[in-house]
Amino acid sequence: MAILPKQNELGFFEIRLESIGGLGANLAGKMLAEAGVVGSGFNGVSFSSYGSEKKGSPVKAHIRFCDLTTNIRDTTPVERPHIVGVFHENLSKTINVISGIYEDSVVMVNSSKTPEQLKDKIKLSAGTLAVVDATGIALEENNRVNMAMLGGLFRLCDFLDFEHMKGIIRKSLEKKYPQAVDPALRTFQRGYDEVKFQTFALPEGAAMPQPTRWDVPTLGYATQPIGGMIVNPGNSVLKDLSISRQGMMPHFDEEKCIHCAACDTACPDFCFVWEEQPDKKGRPQMFLQGIDYQYCKGCLKCVVACPTEALASERETDGYGDDHRVPHRFVWASAN
Repeated sequence: MAILPKQNELGFFEIRLESIGGLGANLAGKMLAEAGVVGSGFNGVSFSSYGSEKKGSPVKAHIRFCDLTTNIRDTTPVERPHIVGVFHENLSKTINVISGIYEDSVVMVNSSKTPEQLKDKIKLSAGTLAVVDATGIALEENNRVNMAMLGGLFRLCDFLDFEHMKGIIRKSLEKKYPQAVDPALRTFQRGYDEVKFQTFALPEGAAMPQPTRWDVPTLGYATQPIGGMIVNPGNSVLKDLSISRQGMMPHFDEEKCIHCAACDTACPDFCFVWEEQPDKKGRPQMFLQGIDYQYCKGCLKCVVACPTEALASERETDGYGDDHRVPHRFVWASAN
């Protein structure tokens, strides 16, 4: 009989997965719970919370395990997780992904960086930081990020049966997608094998940050500004959509571009920056200057639409978007 390594005051071992739509965190949570209940004999529950059902929107999956003698009557979001799985490292730009962790919690991040490099980015005070390049593994194995993340999570949850999880993966895929079984198993195994760990002690005299509620409405009856002005609209020039990218992004080759605007027609998010210049005969024409990666969510529709291969789909590398961004030159309204 497996034993949970730790429990909170209600007898639960809790896991929270932080992700965006399209990376498979909801399915990963369900499979993780099934492995704990069917394979290891725990009571368990899994559920997810998300906003609009589209790729790129934030998603949270919540998993609870407890002994068979404890009943689970709590389906509230996990606020004090023992393990956090962050499926997209850039989520830390806009979301407090480590909210509520304990001093000895484990945070696993999908990233190619080292734990030392990630510590400050996600604002980790103390705990164990685990890193696995789930996106890179998934691209190399032609599979999904969630399988690599599941492998890493099983490395953290040594009370779960690793071989039983392989059976769950096979059962889930072999009827509808038999060709995906072997790549999924390889991705899962590599996620398990390639996790890197580093533990950071809490500095002397410091205290762990208190949990922050993520479900408090920005514009509730008690929180809206005077006059009801909307200060956080759903979509505006101030939004940063880079957290929606899932590992790939368009690269622009100006020498191949014929400025046909097929990319701009296909783009749903106003990413392409144009400027009026004279052509070879002196006539005014719009010329493409580049991509404002602040608004690019990596849908790659522009790559499909481009007739000259001036746009190519490439793996996103750290800093590329910032270094190659061509910002829009908006005429901002001012009080002067």
